Amino acid sequence: MSIWMTLKSKVVFETPWIKVRHDDVLTPMGSPAQYGVVEFKNRAVGVVPVLDDGRIVMVRQTRYAIGNQSSLEIPEGGAPQGEDWQQTATRELQEETGYTAGEIEPLLTNFYLSNSVTNECGALFIARQLEAGKQELEDTEDILVELHTFDELLRMIQQGIITDSLTIMALLYIATDRARYGV
Repeated sequence: MSIWMTLKSKVVFETPWIKVRHDDVLTPMGSPAQYGVVEFKNRAVGVVPVLDDGRIVMVRQTRYAIGNQSSLEIPEGGAPQGEDWQQTATRELQEETGYTAGEIEPLLTNFYLSNSVTNECGALFIARQLEAGKQELEDTEDILVELHTFDELLRMIQQGIITDSLTIMALLYIATDRARYGV
């Protein structure tokens, strides 16, 4: 299998969270081309919080990047380099929902969110034995906590109401073995 060859690379934009690169490349077929890559400095982490009665704790927030649309999601956040993914899942669950978990188990780790234009990788967890507490939102967050049955969430995916990729991936993964995950 042939590979892409980088001829020249230039950083065109950078923030504390991302770096955007413009590359001049040769395609695997040998043709010259230009390629833009978004490099993420954090890794994406999502957690599916399951209450003892099987309902799922979800968060609703307005997302600037999608035109200020409301998005129903699992609790998610960025894992800084050096922070364990499970630590991030635990922290994001508590900050965004107020819940703490007696048990957090990995679902999927080390996958790419959109490997055609970004190197952002992620991990998904499931949290059980939840205890309610107080949200500790960041200044940029305005989050409403909602409780839904698993079947309601699957219908919302089918209806195009839930559009967040981490949420869809996590819920459909759990749907492959509902009995094991208690939903």
